[in-house]
Amino acid sequence: MPRTYGATLRGNYLEWVDEAPDCKADCSISVQVTFIEESSLPKDRSHGQEMAIILEKLAASGTLSKIKDPVSWQREIRKDRSLPGRGD
Repeated sequence: MPRTYGATLRGNYLEWVDEAPDCKADCSISVQVTFIEESSLPKDRSHGQEMAIILEKLAASGTLSKIKDPVSWQREIRKDRSLPGRGD
């Protein structure tokens, strides 16, 4: 039974909304595209207010205040490497 995947058409490319079909970069998949009425598409909206509330809660929790050296902590977490031609 064929599966259905949500996607957004941007120019000549489909961007998968949620789950994407199992496909390597060089494979091709036959698809059928149905255009949904414009009024039924979700409107883009800013999540700025929601983000501000979450960041305020995070700041109030004091969790990040336990980190003595944020730069070295971030490098350790991200396993950053020195970039050629740039001093540390």
